[in-house]
Amino acid sequence: MLRVLMAVSLCLMTSAGLFAGSSDGRLEIYFVDVEGGAATLMVTPAGESILIDSGYPDYGGRDRDRILNVVQNVAKLDHLDHAVVSHWHLDHFGNHASLADKIKIANFWDRGIPDALEEDKMFGERIALYRAASQNQSKTLKAGDTFTLESPGLPLNIMVATASGDVIPNSGSPNPYASQHKPQINDPTDNAKSISMVFSFGKFRFMTCGDLTWNTEAKLMTPNNPIGQIDLFMVTHHGLNVSNNPVMVLALDPQVTVTCNGPTKGGAPETIATLKQVKSLQAMYQLHRNIKLASNEQAPPENIANQEDTTDCKGKWIKASVAKDGNSYTVQVGADGKPREFKTR
Repeated sequence: MLRVLMAVSLCLMTSAGLFAGSSDGRLEIYFVDVEGGAATLMVTPAGESILIDSGYPDYGGRDRDRILNVVQNVAKLDHLDHAVVSHWHLDHFGNHASLADKIKIANFWDRGIPDALEEDKMFGERIALYRAASQNQSKTLKAGDTFTLESPGLPLNIMVATASGDVIPNSGSPNPYASQHKPQINDPTDNAKSISMVFSFGKFRFMTCGDLTWNTEAKLMTPNNPIGQIDLFMVTHHGLNVSNNPVMVLALDPQVTVTCNGPTKGGAPETIATLKQVKSLQAMYQLHRNIKLASNEQAPPENIANQEDTTDCKGKWIKASVAKDGNSYTVQVGADGKPREFKTR
């Protein structure tokens, strides 16, 4: 993204990038299983790659290796153009440094590095590794920043909707669900400062919000809806009920949702109940079965990538693939899953 503001076009179409890109002009989105952390890889038709978050650094390199498998063996990339940190919690930036030891990362992006993090007493040690990996050259994202990644056919447009607790101006049509907001206790953690981004590829729109929490979601989406409707929604904060405020989820009105949860983390029944109220919802997907819930209380079994507990988990990913004209997209579970097609709005 070589940072530019207000929709200045970028063009990074090297021969290597063109080779790595989708041969039929599709935008590819991979939701990598990192057991209740987060890691999402996007690859444009030009082969330009964006990794958002990187899972936990523990467990013998489990999450790092799962990300590398998708990057190198599935997406066939030999480097990452952009690595984004949505916020400074270990399950989101834990492997940026170790990934940089294994594969070239050209650009690092985050919300700005704080001096300390009250909820993480080891933050100083952990951020030192990130600073070293990024050579202290990470770039700061702010609410309202916009970018365009050029590629053959459609460009990928990116808007930063929230960052560091700030939100874009509350313009747009009135949010009909605004009155449903019931404030929760103020969240002082870095979750509330998460980066949220909206990606547009033709008519297709995808939104991911890191671990953004309830009151900041309402700050973004009330009394007006500045985002509009989207097609694909990565359910916020692993599907926990301190996030996914109905005033945001119902107003976004996604057709398809993907929850990046773990066997016992996320996928909360309250969040699933909210998703089921979405008027345009056609399908819910989860990276994991919530082992505490019955089958009828979560996504259908065929839409859940990993049914096992952590010990036996194979780490299947979920992939969304957007047609070159942006008018349709498919979602599939794992390499052998049958793609299901959806039409964009």
